[in-house]
Amino acid sequence: MAPWLVRTSSQLARRAASRLLSPSQHRRHRAPAPWILCSVPPVPRTSPAAGGGLREFCSVRGFTGESSAAAAATAEDGLAGGDLQELDFPGGKVSFVAEMNFLPESQRERINCYRVLDDDGRTVSGSKFQEVSKDMALKMYSEMVTLQIMDTIFYEAQRQGRISFYLTSHGEEAINIASAAALSMDDIVLPQYREPGVLLWRGFTLQEFANQCFGNSLDYGKGRQMPIHYGSNRLNYFTVSSPIATQLPHAVGAAYSLKMDKKEACAITYFGDGGTSEGDFHAALNFAAVMEAPVIFFCRNNGWAISTPTAEQFRSDGAVVRGLAYGMRSIRVDGNDALAVYSAVHTAREMAITEGRPILVEALTYRVGHHSTSDDSTKYRPVDEIEHWRTARDPISRYRKWVQGNGWWSDSDESELRNSVRHELLQAIQVAERMPKPPLTELFTDVYDEIPSNLREQERLLRDAIKKHPADYPADVHV
Repeated sequence: MAPWLVRTSSQLARRAASRLLSPSQHRRHRAPAPWILCSVPPVPRTSPAAGGGLREFCSVRGFTGESSAAAAATAEDGLAGGDLQELDFPGGKVSFVAEMNFLPESQRERINCYRVLDDDGRTVSGSKFQEVSKDMALKMYSEMVTLQIMDTIFYEAQRQGRISFYLTSHGEEAINIASAAALSMDDIVLPQYREPGVLLWRGFTLQEFANQCFGNSLDYGKGRQMPIHYGSNRLNYFTVSSPIATQLPHAVGAAYSLKMDKKEACAITYFGDGGTSEGDFHAALNFAAVMEAPVIFFCRNNGWAISTPTAEQFRSDGAVVRGLAYGMRSIRVDGNDALAVYSAVHTAREMAITEGRPILVEALTYRVGHHSTSDDSTKYRPVDEIEHWRTARDPISRYRKWVQGNGWWSDSDESELRNSVRHELLQAIQVAERMPKPPLTELFTDVYDEIPSNLREQERLLRDAIKKHPADYPADVHV
């Protein structure tokens, strides 16, 4: 039994026994009785046995109208007279009540959602947000459009059989670009698989995206990752990994290392609503809260974890309330509002670094595209629902109205941007396709400093199989 519980139980037992004794008996039985749970008699806090005056783990106090004499009579037991009303417990004082109340399973009203722009691109009256300059606003818009075009063309390339897999960020462009714009290049990004816009903002070129998707010899992953599993040491962007939520505990560790090194930077990790059902999510939030790591947990609540709707994913009010449960400052934001996302992440970053604390951001958005090229979302959600979010709630259209309303953009600018991006990307794809694949030996490198004998044997067997059955392997595999 925990020491503090033993002490409290002993005190309660002694108090109950004292009420049954006469005054003389009460004085004679001041020492702990043999049946008391405490194995060692309590010692004064200032005695040497108490560790030189170390404070006890916790104590119970009461505040009643009893006389000072009655209060003094029980002071030795560590209890004030009358009913117990307050408990000193790690984390703060806890009040006692006589009425039995269970916490409700949910609040009567849902947590509000922070927004700056309405659906027509006008700033909401009274809204407070982080100002952006004209250059910043135009860059954000240009990158959102670039991401949209890149997703469309790569998706078509997969359908043509030119790459094996792809996954789009349609409907979530504001989350990608606006959150990235609010960060510093020194901040560490641990993404899921729907944040290529964050990497795009940091300077990853369209050619580098194409090289990875085609897995050629210029791919930083040497062709060993799925398409869209981007990564860049240069840009502080951890390589994407498919298993859900595994990047969250890693982000806390990275953030804590930044704190130990006294760096003016934080870590940010992205995940979907489905990731909140993983054990790594809960372990990471608790780890970050207890260690006070400067990390931003960014949840893309886009309505669907593949074919599982959020209504079946959790019964709580989204993900934002889970931050509160772990003692973490949290905010819910309109994920289709670029200015709101930028402002929320900008402020979250400042708090995470200056105050040394984790922050949870839940962005409400919608996945307009299929989960991936292996999915047909019309099998589990209405087509008119998808169309509504694609048109009426499109983050790019909403942000463009705001930018254009400021006199910073025009239809001719729009046409020139889209034509330029499309041309650059198609050219990048042509270059990526012509590049040779990585040599076969790269399958066995970068795991050990010196390749062990078992891997050398596997390489030999693979080469023999290719030579024996060349028709079963791609012609561009360099043996």
